[in-house]
Amino acid sequence: MTLTHSKLEILILAAGKGTRMRSDLPKVLHQLAGKPLLGHVVDTAHALGAAQTCVVYGFGGEAVPQALADARLSFVLQAEQHGTGHAVKQALPRLADDTVTLVLYGDVPLTHVSTLQPLVAAARAGRLGLLTVNLQHPDGYGRIVRAGGRVTRIVEHKDATPAERAIQEVNTGILAVASRRLKRSIAELKNDNAQGEYYLTDVVVMAVRSGCHVHAVVAPTVTEVLGVNDKVQLAELEAAFRKQRATALMLEGVTIVDPARFDARGPVSVGRDVHVDVNVVFEGRVKLGHRVRIGPNVVIRDSEIGDDVEI
Repeated sequence: MTLTHSKLEILILAAGKGTRMRSDLPKVLHQLAGKPLLGHVVDTAHALGAAQTCVVYGFGGEAVPQALADARLSFVLQAEQHGTGHAVKQALPRLADDTVTLVLYGDVPLTHVSTLQPLVAAARAGRLGLLTVNLQHPDGYGRIVRAGGRVTRIVEHKDATPAERAIQEVNTGILAVASRRLKRSIAELKNDNAQGEYYLTDVVVMAVRSGCHVHAVVAPTVTEVLGVNDKVQLAELEAAFRKQRATALMLEGVTIVDPARFDARGPVSVGRDVHVDVNVVFEGRVKLGHRVRIGPNVVIRDSEIGDDVEI
C-alpha cells in the first residue's frame, strides 16, 4: 500500500543521559555552533515539512522541553530507558495510522534534508527507508547484509561471522516507515538480549521477513550521521560544521582568509566581493552587502551591514 500524499511525522529520540559528556546538562542540550544539538535536528525536521515533530526526552527532567518551548514541538517522557524501540513506543499514541514516521536522533545534528528525503519517499511508497553509511573501521556497528543488492538483515558486530565483519556498510538507526507498520512492529519487539533492551533495529528485520522492501540509502558523508557521546566528538562536529559553513560561503563568492578561523552560528546572506579576515564570528542572522570587508577578530551579531562598509 502506498501513502504518496500522507503526512510526515517525525520522532526525535533524545532521552539519553550522555554519561561520557561528564555534565549535568542533558546531552542533547550541549551546544553546536551556538545552538543545542537537538535544535539542529529540530530545524531539519521543520525543513522536511513535518506535520508533527515529537521529541522523546528523559534525562534532565523538564530541561529539554523548557529549552525548546517555542519550537513547535510535542514532547513525550521516557521515564526509564530500555532501548531505542522502547523510546519509540512511548510516542506511538501520538502517531496517526495513515502517516509515515521518520525516526531521528537528538545527538546526530548534521544530517542533511536532501539525505533524508529519499527515506521519506520510500516510506510513502510502502517500503522501509533506512539510512546507512560506509565506515572504514566499522567495529561495533551493525552490518548491513545484502543479497542481490537488497537488504536482508542487520547483524550486530558481536554476532557477525568473519565475512560479515568485513562489511563496511553499517546501520545508522535513522529510518522511515509507514506509521501503521511501525506500530505493529514495535508491539512485537522482544528484549531477549544481553542488555534486556528493545531495539528499533529489529523493526528492519521484521520488515524483511514480512516481505516489505528495505530501501537503504547510503549517507554521502560520515559526518552526516555522526553522533555526540563526549566532548571530543562535540569538538569534532563543531569543526566539521564550521568547515561546511565556510565552504558554502566561499562558493557564494566570499573571500575567507582562513576557513579554520571563521565561525558562522546562524543564517548569513552576502553580496558580491565580501572579504572576511581571520577570527571572525557571525552570530544570529547576519546580512552583508556588496564589497563589505570584515577585519580580524570581529564578532557580528544579528546585524545588517550595508554596501562598501569596512569593519
